[in-house]
Amino acid sequence: MPARNDAENPKLDPDPGSNTEKDPDEWVSGGDPMTGAQASYLKTLAEQAGDADAFEPELTKAEASKRIDALKAKAIGKR
Repeated sequence: MPARNDAENPKLDPDPGSNTEKDPDEWVSGGDPMTGAQASYLKTLAEQAGDADAFEPELTKAEASKRIDALKAKAIGKR
């Protein structure tokens, strides 16, 4: 068995980079229907923004994620 080198273990790296931030267009499941949590959050954000057209029940996971991000950015800009 080769010697274990903890310096090469990504779980021990204090700054391993992030693989959680991926463009929704690159998601393997991005074409799947949006999740219930996405639908609920998007509907809430759309209502708060006064933009009822932002919520469409037939959105994909990727589309819903992009709209959520856009509505959050819009809300931050209004502060």
